[in-house]
Amino acid sequence: MRIGAIEAGGTKFVCGYGNEHGVIEERVSFPTRKPEETLADVIGYFKDKQIEAVGIGTFGPIDIDPASPTYGFVTTTPKPGWSGYNFLGEMKRAFPVPFGWDTDVNAAAYGEAVWGAAQGLDSCVYYTIGTGIGVGVYAEGRLVHGLVHPEGGHVLVRRHPDDTYEGFCPYHGDCLEGVAAGPALEKRWKVKGSELAPDHPAWSMEAYYIAQAVAASILMLSPKRIILGGGVMHQQQLFPMIRKEVASLLNGYVSHPLIREGIDHYIVPPGLGDNAGLSGALALGLAAYKQAAKGR
Repeated sequence: MRIGAIEAGGTKFVCGYGNEHGVIEERVSFPTRKPEETLADVIGYFKDKQIEAVGIGTFGPIDIDPASPTYGFVTTTPKPGWSGYNFLGEMKRAFPVPFGWDTDVNAAAYGEAVWGAAQGLDSCVYYTIGTGIGVGVYAEGRLVHGLVHPEGGHVLVRRHPDDTYEGFCPYHGDCLEGVAAGPALEKRWKVKGSELAPDHPAWSMEAYYIAQAVAASILMLSPKRIILGGGVMHQQQLFPMIRKEVASLLNGYVSHPLIREGIDHYIVPPGLGDNAGLSGALALGLAAYKQAAKGR
């Protein structure tokens, strides 16, 4: 079986294909440009691959309601040319195969549930913390959709008492993404996060903000695992700091052994590493293939 996978990001598109066991057999990447140019690369890559289905995990916001006339469209993104673009429709015109369609972070959450750090569990929450912050939610064995899809990167957080940075989110200013994504680190400290020392005060402030979001997810959704991925979380020193801050915020209220004694195994990095997004897209494509096969 050959399933296509697309991890569509604001900076680059990662495309590849793999099999029903979750093995990525090939991958390439293209810079994200205007949609017509970018999809020309994507379609050109897949045209001779004999794929049987495709999964797409994409930046958003997107329309994920199959009953909507704009299902498959990118909606209100600030990325030039993409707002109102029929991404899924263009791909379907090129390839008459089943398609899975969701956000990049929902795809990553799904990949982690099928093959990664949440394998065998029926719920998890996945945060990607990088150029932006996104949240994917997998609950009771399925991805969560509603009015739209989870946008947990834009929740409001309590400001750190030492933080004077106003936040960079064009919609909300100092929401979680506005104060804790990669650009906030760079704008606040005047250097890229990767250039900051592991003991720099930036990281305790970062943990302060991320922990608030994680604690809120625990209280609201009660997932069986929290997975923290993305470029910022390559800073491994953040994990013990976040776990400690989460425990302090919960203050014993959520009395479960995984919180009390096993938090190191509850708040974890992605089991699939940096492949979480592409593997998740592969899992979406595989699910679409199986669903289509049932209907035959």
